[in-house]
Amino acid sequence: AITEKRERDMNTGLQTGMILALALWGQIAAAHGDEDHSNDAKPAGAPAGYVAGEAATGGSSPARLPDGSVRVPKGSQRQLAIRTVVAKLDEHAQSLELNGRVIADPNAGGPVQASQPGRIEPGPRGLPVLGQAVTKGQVLAYLRPVANAIERGNQQAQLAELTSQLGLAEKKVSRLEELEGSVPRKEIEAARAEFTSLGQRKAAVDASLNQREALIAPVTGVVSAASALVGQVVEARETLFEIVDPKRLLVEALAYDAALVANIAGANGATGGGALALAYIGAGAQLREQALPLRFRIKPPLPPLAVGQPVKVIAQLRQRIKAVAVPVGALARNAGGEPVVWVHDEAERFVQKRVRSQPLDAARVAVVSGIAEGERVVVSGAAALAQVR
Repeated sequence: AITEKRERDMNTGLQTGMILALALWGQIAAAHGDEDHSNDAKPAGAPAGYVAGEAATGGSSPARLPDGSVRVPKGSQRQLAIRTVVAKLDEHAQSLELNGRVIADPNAGGPVQASQPGRIEPGPRGLPVLGQAVTKGQVLAYLRPVANAIERGNQQAQLAELTSQLGLAEKKVSRLEELEGSVPRKEIEAARAEFTSLGQRKAAVDASLNQREALIAPVTGVVSAASALVGQVVEARETLFEIVDPKRLLVEALAYDAALVANIAGANGATGGGALALAYIGAGAQLREQALPLRFRIKPPLPPLAVGQPVKVIAQLRQRIKAVAVPVGALARNAGGEPVVWVHDEAERFVQKRVRSQPLDAARVAVVSGIAEGERVVVSGAAALAQVR
């Protein structure tokens, strides 16, 4: 009886303990179920802009932090091809960006124009086509003069009259030569001179009616423009072909400050096809559209260019400035359209900084203010960082 009583008391104690334990566990779960951990203290070593609960997700994808910076894990940095360089403050030439265009060298190109109204006839090799190489003095086409009915009738009448006068002059010279010795010699010489003059006049009028004019290439190069067709009737001064030497081209830019002309120390340019090395030739002394034209020679090797192609000219001045040189790809735009760069602030954190810059050359810009020496500036992948949300 005593043993049975002890077993009943032990069972009752165990049941009571289990009930108390379950009740306590429910209170603990209720206390933590809706608790806000956003204000918990960040753990030691956490980066600036740490968000509570970030460690719970593993931080496996880029995210924009509340302070505007961007957290990018190392794996994502490799996938986005993010590269940085250490900012170095140095002296650079002050520069100025100008709008320019490619033009032909006047000594290595020129138009082929009609000197008079006429009809186009093909040359010995036919009419040249675009891109065809030609040599100086090569006959490109022929121009046969044309005139209206009245002009042509007058020329034919004049030719007939000159032909008649030439025949009479020839007979007169023959008679005087037979009487040489009995007539003064000056009469014979005058008759001969008149005969020669009439012959030359007749040849000139005959050429204007029947002889065609050869249109020749003024320089060696390629045909950059061609508008002539076989049988086409053209007017005087009409441009039929344009010849350009593609190895000798110039760049013309416009400067709106005359004081800058004397301060240009060098220049380079940029087009869609790449960078251009330019040599400054000089500037005009007369305004054109309220600007001074500047001429630059393109140094070889020349990329593929076309006459009239726009060029961004970056002229280096003699003044010097202290700035950080970074590639053009390091510059980005914020939501307000202001120029910014991304700085690698910590291992997985990037900060956006507004800067003031100016072009340095075709591939670099000079950051005048906004970043300090020694900071790591993102030079590749800046656009990808700006897209992180």
